[in-house]
Amino acid sequence: MTPPKLRRLATAGLIAALLAGPMQAAAAQEPLVDHTPGQADIEGGATAQQDTNSLDASLSDAEKTADSVLTVDQMAANQRALASEIGPDGSSLGQGIERLATTGDPQVAPVDADAPTGTAAVSYWRPSGVYGVDVSSHQETVDWRAARNQGSQFAYVKATEATGYINPFFSPQYGGSEAAGMLRGAYHFAIPNVSTGAQQANYFINNGGGWVNDGKTLPPLLDVEYNPYPSLGNSCYNMSAAQMVSWIRDFSNTVVTRTGRLPMIYTTTDWWNTCTGYSTAFADHPLHIANYNNSGAGTLPAGWTGYELWQYTSIGPVVGDWNQWPSTLSALQAFARNNTAPAPSAGSAAITTLAGRTTKLGGATSGVVCGLIGGGCYQNYQRGSIHWTATTGAHATLGAIRTTWAGTGYEKGRLGYPTGPETCGLLGSGCYQNFQRGTIHWTTATGAHATLGAIRTAWAAHGYEKGRLGYPTGAETCGLVGGGCYQNFQRGTIHWTSTTGAHATLGGIRNTWAGTGYENGRLGYPTGPEICGITDGGCYQDYQRGAIHWTTATGAHATLGAIRRAWAGTGYETGSLGFPAGPETCTLVGGGCYQSFQRGAIHWTTATGAHATTGAIRRAWAGTGYENGRLGYPTGPQTCGLVDGGCYQNYQRGAIHWTTATGAHATLGAIRSTWAGTGYERGRLGYPTGPETCANNRCTQTFQGGTLTWTPTTGTRITYK
Repeated sequence: MTPPKLRRLATAGLIAALLAGPMQAAAAQEPLVDHTPGQADIEGGATAQQDTNSLDASLSDAEKTADSVLTVDQMAANQRALASEIGPDGSSLGQGIERLATTGDPQVAPVDADAPTGTAAVSYWRPSGVYGVDVSSHQETVDWRAARNQGSQFAYVKATEATGYINPFFSPQYGGSEAAGMLRGAYHFAIPNVSTGAQQANYFINNGGGWVNDGKTLPPLLDVEYNPYPSLGNSCYNMSAAQMVSWIRDFSNTVVTRTGRLPMIYTTTDWWNTCTGYSTAFADHPLHIANYNNSGAGTLPAGWTGYELWQYTSIGPVVGDWNQWPSTLSALQAFARNNTAPAPSAGSAAITTLAGRTTKLGGATSGVVCGLIGGGCYQNYQRGSIHWTATTGAHATLGAIRTTWAGTGYEKGRLGYPTGPETCGLLGSGCYQNFQRGTIHWTTATGAHATLGAIRTAWAAHGYEKGRLGYPTGAETCGLVGGGCYQNFQRGTIHWTSTTGAHATLGGIRNTWAGTGYENGRLGYPTGPEICGITDGGCYQDYQRGAIHWTTATGAHATLGAIRRAWAGTGYETGSLGFPAGPETCTLVGGGCYQSFQRGAIHWTTATGAHATTGAIRRAWAGTGYENGRLGYPTGPQTCGLVDGGCYQNYQRGAIHWTTATGAHATLGAIRSTWAGTGYERGRLGYPTGPETCANNRCTQTFQGGTLTWTPTTGTRITYK
């Protein structure tokens, strides 16, 4: 690739402003770092043949003059300039080469800076080898499972830039790639003219850029490439080749001191040869070369005869930036371990033994990786994986059950590690697998679903898949009113809240609860299980604000509020009313409500309260037209224990009295007032023996001891027997 000329600074004054300061006179005596490279560090750098296609050949005399040693004050000034430029996302691997490919200048962003760029062919051409991705905050939330499905087996995640920027998405990106089964490492985007190499290396390692020999962590990666910030100088950061080599050496030495491992260097051939003066001082470092094409990594930077990673495109699937490891996966795993032998472990032996007995898994697609939560290890296979811990042993997960486990977060999720093998032969040809904190069950009809915690305990109480609920048909879902959760099963549901516990609803009772609006309705959540074996073979279930009762004769009906309390006063289903025979209905006169029961009804209004009517008194009230008739609503309960074993019930505009001898009859208006004056049933008239009858402006009512007659002119008169 023939690179364009460097972007020149708009004015010589900006260069001067970055280099000016109170210590300018001492600049020559104040090197950037203590180490000054010799001939071995920049071999050929001072005397190398000038390449007319290189960045160095494009530098003006003014720009070369600007390549003086930076003072501490000048570096601080650059820090301030960087802070205003870096923004929320900073730079990323290959940003300069992308800009060169689209705008011809590494410091000029394309018009649509977020659009994918690069020169890779369409249809996602790939070289041979092992593939991986690199991401930064520009990608934000990454679909790691999709990247894994596209073939990514490793990832590099940006951790830091300079000494003032940390990728806000580093933890979920780094952890997400690991959870998807990838090897992963961290990279640092260098801004060499704002702080020393040691300072930036320490900042990097302190914020996620370290390395441990755990078989899954790739070496720290130094991204040193085209300067993306015009205010900080030219593409070589206004640094001489000697300064640049010294800075990289300072960074590398610090990484080695702290991690014991050489960092890998990400760069382009063009930038490296120009900005380090063709230095061969880092040929012992692993190389991550950037060159977007379909034919190969091309000519490598000075000193290197091979590469470890090749970033070959920025427009690959899922995340854009894709990289190639040119050898095998096992070789990449050895590279992650710094080519040391994997530490022997009990997990490796157990996994190997189980794999030999589990042919369904297919061939291994990764090595044994340890260091998981709880000291666990795993190995991936063509059709599943094996996970091991010292407490759970080694167990394989496959197919739909494995997919569901993955959806819960594998061993880091609520289920934890598998504690046994997948076992089939259950009812309906079902299968299940136990985990540390739950189980996954599967059938062809229901799919695979996990059960955990209190909901699982409630399901167990019903007999698991053999019980009335059957298999789970969906995942546990939370976020309901009051912080509730639920899970559907083949023939019902279990709901849970911290205050009510977990309870199943089934059959007719569940259907009735659904009709009230489930937990959002008047009943609220169930507070206990369905209980059967009450009178007439009935069942009931309590809820936060009521209950539902069921019998084969009546069906299932809810009782709530004042009507329920009135029913309780009668003795519930064992009392005079029996079971509810219909729902509460609230369309009556005066805003009233009623509910029918096997042997009566309860009526309610805000003015009268809730009262039951039963038997002969209720039939007499019906004869007057119920609440629409002259009596209106009942205002009290039926009360017995009167003279001769009588009973009565008061209403808004009268009362009904009953005895076995007289039957039930209402008294109202003027006749009732006159009867009251005689002492009601205790007086000479005794109980009414018939209803009030009226004709031709004359009303009469017979009593045990006489008759009361009313006319408009005479009022009420008594005729005793």
